[in-house]
Amino acid sequence: MKKLMTGNEAIARGFYEAGGTVACAYPGTPSTEILENMVLYKEDVYCEWAPNEKVALEVAIGSSIAGARSLAAMKHVGVNVAADPLMTYGYTGVNGGLVLVSADDPGMHSSQNEQDNRYYAKFAKIAMIEPSDSQEAKDFIKDALEISEKFDTAVLFRVTTRICHSKTLVEFNDREGVSTKPYTRNISKFVATPANGKKLHVVVEDKLKKLEEFSNNTHLNKIEWNDKKIGVITSGIAYQYAKEVFGDNVSYLKLGFTHPLPFKKIEEFANEVETLYVIEELEPYIEEQLKARGINCIGKEKIPRIGELNPDIIASSLLGIENEVASSVEVLKEDIISRPPTLCAGCPHRGLFYVLSKKKNIMITGDIGCYTLGSSEPLNAMDTCICMGASISSGHGAQKAFNINNVDKKVVSVIGDSTFFHTGLLSLVDVVYNKGNSVTIILDNRITGMTGHQENPGTGYTLMGDKTISIDIPNLCKAVGVNNVKVVNPLNLEETEKAVNEALEANEPSVIVTKWPCVLKKLSLEDKEQFEINTKPFKVNEEKCKTCKMCLKSGCPAISLDDTVKIDPTMCVGCSVCAQVCPFDAIERVGE
Repeated sequence: MKKLMTGNEAIARGFYEAGGTVACAYPGTPSTEILENMVLYKEDVYCEWAPNEKVALEVAIGSSIAGARSLAAMKHVGVNVAADPLMTYGYTGVNGGLVLVSADDPGMHSSQNEQDNRYYAKFAKIAMIEPSDSQEAKDFIKDALEISEKFDTAVLFRVTTRICHSKTLVEFNDREGVSTKPYTRNISKFVATPANGKKLHVVVEDKLKKLEEFSNNTHLNKIEWNDKKIGVITSGIAYQYAKEVFGDNVSYLKLGFTHPLPFKKIEEFANEVETLYVIEELEPYIEEQLKARGINCIGKEKIPRIGELNPDIIASSLLGIENEVASSVEVLKEDIISRPPTLCAGCPHRGLFYVLSKKKNIMITGDIGCYTLGSSEPLNAMDTCICMGASISSGHGAQKAFNINNVDKKVVSVIGDSTFFHTGLLSLVDVVYNKGNSVTIILDNRITGMTGHQENPGTGYTLMGDKTISIDIPNLCKAVGVNNVKVVNPLNLEETEKAVNEALEANEPSVIVTKWPCVLKKLSLEDKEQFEINTKPFKVNEEKCKTCKMCLKSGCPAISLDDTVKIDPTMCVGCSVCAQVCPFDAIERVGE
């Protein structure tokens, strides 16, 4: 049976077929759908969303030590969070096979940087595999688990946005009956003390030598001989781009196993071709290792290291060919009005950011989530965005600096509910412990919104669909020592502004929880019982409207201005923020 699948779907299928037992992740584009599809096999595979990537990897590590084939999945910046356990597990090795899926994002489609996580495999001294399509994404997962167990190493399974989200045909197989390995207590292996670590480091270096020998002989690295005037060494999605540009006119060394690199095979290939290109996305990971060994090749001196590659870029960089289609697209762009992303019509975050936008003497430290769009015009209500959880801790640091230097400015940190559970809680502990007086606003929209509505510790449900305890954010904040905690409906501007003003006046840590479900969320029974939501749209009373444009400052995409202000009834969900903003009562509910 063959089926058209994305790379993410194929990874989930591959883990199922390979006898995988435990899979854990924190949602992050472009990796999110791996676990969302893994749960389709929940009769055989246990799946969970973890509060963050470090926890996800640690759960997988525990499962691996217990003898089960395990997988952790995350986006590239998530590996930064998981780096601590990764580095140590690189030393200890595994029991049951362990795969860490790193979904990189060249081009930063939904990320704050485009770091190249291939270096993590080298850094952690573990094996690395890179598929180039969905079939390989499925098949290579099985290879990765077998390599993990054979060589006693974790495996970094590196994919990118195009592999994750593009679809190719995948042939299915039945699930393998892989037995869980027996657990045997082994202190010298799994207790990472300095004394044990020194011995394990020696073992790791020996493993890498054996892995390089394997790399030279594995089917994952293959040569495709054609014309030998040009040879191309490549991996991952870059292989597909190269094939589209050069076809069968050049020879290829396609690398699927990329750490350690197969240097013997590379040298043999390089000696057979006249000109050698290394085509890889982002950093010169392969190229710099070749040049360090004296292998002459052409790479980043012609191919850009910034942004996502495509066939047009390769053709232009290496062959000087400019694609006419690309040129016509550039012409077309001149006629297309730029439309930056914006908060959805009815988004509960809009009311809060409208209130904050009116405060002149504050610094607003932001975080990773839909609400990062609060930084855009016309709201313009965010000053920083660094990484998950940084809003609270960096806000605390900024507030301390202002206080020390007698700068009359208050700091407000905004963070989403899932992000607060991810890494915000300890930042809040730091504020309390070190006697800070910044304001923390937790935007609880009852779901992990930006990555597509995944459950989190505050939603009351697990990834497997089981009902569970919903962590109470206000009580959690009180438990860590915040005395001034308020819960508001962010769509009620008067209530929200009052809470913000009181928090700004307080000389102690303050927390405001803005609690209202995401406008796109399919409400649970508990939500329906808790929130009275009026979805009747609004309209503009043209007789009352003075075209003052105050409603436009709310940034709602349902509102437009031509000769008069109009509200699109197909977009409006009745949140009422525009009606509260209007000074002339010119915005009314339809039918009232």
